[in-house]
Amino acid sequence: MEKANVYFTDFHTEANGDGLPTKLKKLIKKAGIADLNLENKFVAIKMHFGEMGNISYLRPNYAKAVVDVVKEFGGKPFLTDCNTLYPGSRKNALEHLYCAWENGFTPLSAGCPIIIGDGLKGTDDVEVPVVGGEYIKAAKIGRAVMDADVFISLSHFKGHEMTGFGGALKNIGMGCGSRAGKKDQHSNGQPSVETADCVGCRRCQKECANNGLVFDETSKKMSVDQANCVGCGRCIGACNFDAIQFTNDAAVKELNCRMAEYTKAVVDGRPNFHISLVLDVSPNCDCHCENDAPILPNIGMFASFDPLALDQACADACLKAEPLPGGQIDRNMRKPGFVDQKDNFVNSTPESEWKSCMEHAEKIGLGTRAYHLIDLR
Repeated sequence: MEKANVYFTDFHTEANGDGLPTKLKKLIKKAGIADLNLENKFVAIKMHFGEMGNISYLRPNYAKAVVDVVKEFGGKPFLTDCNTLYPGSRKNALEHLYCAWENGFTPLSAGCPIIIGDGLKGTDDVEVPVVGGEYIKAAKIGRAVMDADVFISLSHFKGHEMTGFGGALKNIGMGCGSRAGKKDQHSNGQPSVETADCVGCRRCQKECANNGLVFDETSKKMSVDQANCVGCGRCIGACNFDAIQFTNDAAVKELNCRMAEYTKAVVDGRPNFHISLVLDVSPNCDCHCENDAPILPNIGMFASFDPLALDQACADACLKAEPLPGGQIDRNMRKPGFVDQKDNFVNSTPESEWKSCMEHAEKIGLGTRAYHLIDLR
């Protein structure tokens, strides 16, 4: 496969010059978004509206910049995301919309409607065959996402507590899965609780949507109910005492491979285009109600027709960046006995793993990791 073109610009602006939304518009036009033939087409713009309390998600201004360009070329855009598997502010369409509105996403601010892709309760999905899939034969994708004629992803590129980082592939693969689709991707791995480290705070149990955790009132310890646990990993992120971990190292790798296959299901056979902004690089996903201090500096905006090449370019830029003082990477590196993995994502969250997703995505023909970086600064 030939190298993909990935277009890049930074976040610098000059006095009396273009603002960042205008700079983003210029980037995606240079990257060729007009080639999608958008005239009178329904265009799904997949993004993350941010969990309630999290403020590192992409601002609505960036979404409107993409919407404006789509409308300029005759498209009929809508912003979309699918409901979450875990409890929070986005587990059904009503709460999801209220969360989006409170975080600033309205038809006025975004310039287009907002449609929750898998319906009121996260059950409105369609099964989409995965050509070449090894783990998933038919992905369960939100119906509105698949009803669109054209698919565009707008991703906040940041760290992630399991998959190393969240970029285009995670935004598409995990984000476009219905609630059943998210369970499908997470289902092969289950965590365990190290009882010696468990302090009985029950914080993890509040994050479990599936009765997968059981608290023993006598011992004041938590345990995993293997019959109900879907392996989503929310409990791991909730535990401040490192008492919960995956016992099967392959679990994260299988999640990564399933996520790559779900991404392929979404984009296969129809026009698609992808944008990632590397800024406010929080250590964890925007699904968290907190975001912590950034771990890396703001780097820039990237765009490509190839979501895999896009993720690789963003990852490469992040690997070259110096960790910010006081961020999670910096704090980890100051701990006694820390071993530098020469990888900012792994240094931030040592139990995370991201390369298997990229390797599998390339193996199944989703795209290529080889790219030409076209710098528009």
